[in-house]
Amino acid sequence: MDIEIEIEDERWEALDLDTRVAQAAALVLADLGIEPEICTLSVLACDDVRIMELNADFRDKPTATNVLSWPAEERGAAQPGATPAPPGPDIFGEIALGDIAIAWETCAREAAEQGKAIENHVTHLLVHAILHLLGYDHIHDEDAALMEQIEIRLLESEGIVNPYGD
Repeated sequence: MDIEIEIEDERWEALDLDTRVAQAAALVLADLGIEPEICTLSVLACDDVRIMELNADFRDKPTATNVLSWPAEERGAAQPGATPAPPGPDIFGEIALGDIAIAWETCAREAAEQGKAIENHVTHLLVHAILHLLGYDHIHDEDAALMEQIEIRLLESEGIVNPYGD
């Protein structure tokens, strides 16, 4: 898998983000039967100020958020609750997944508020964002249920407790 990571906020260095992104991507892609060796992914590890700018520019929401994702191409299910079709390789034999931005302060604050290890919270957010790149969303209740089921199953396979649990 070809992963490009740009670290704008040095606090991300302590989390070994390269390994964490690669593991999250491999976990999702293997589960969905997508060959990781032909996939590309770009990640921006930033702070709240930068993600707030991106959120304002791309979503008209001038607030910080934990993670944003931009799929390389529009993907999605035909109807609510259905599984999106897996992407196929382009003419060069590659699957461009897209781009992710993740913000340190929001991630750290959420992890602390929820009593979670930041490593586990970040892994969850990366899995979540990669699923978005593959056409999963949570706009409709049926889509949210499907996406959450996948996240829970994948995270539990790595020893990470249900992030949606009480």
